[in-house]
Amino acid sequence: MNPRILELALRKQRLQMRAEAERSEMVRHLAHVDSVLDAVDRLRDRIRSNLQWAREKAPLLSIAALVVLITRPRRALRLAQRAWVGWLLWRRVRGKGGAAFNPAVATVLLRLLARVRAMLGGSAAPD
Repeated sequence: MNPRILELALRKQRLQMRAEAERSEMVRHLAHVDSVLDAVDRLRDRIRSNLQWAREKAPLLSIAALVVLITRPRRALRLAQRAWVGWLLWRRVRGKGGAAFNPAVATVLLRLLARVRAMLGGSAAPD
């Protein structure tokens, strides 16, 4: 047998064995990724089902929000502020426009917020 052909056959066999070892190593590493992706899928499905429940119960949730607004206006205002900031942060993280305020709009909103606080008996005085 030609020594060149024998050398190429041995090299081919070594490469095949190395490729098989790399494949098994990759499968071992991807097993961890698969379990993480499964957990992310379960979390996404849970969030979707909770959002669907909230959509179905929108009238009941609206009534509850109005009751809280009437009985605890300061708490409702703080909750609304936190929800608004959370919404802005969420939009900024997702990269959608409109997350940043125009300085003039921010000034008007801050004055409005101060007046609402003053009406509710807070320490902030209106301008």
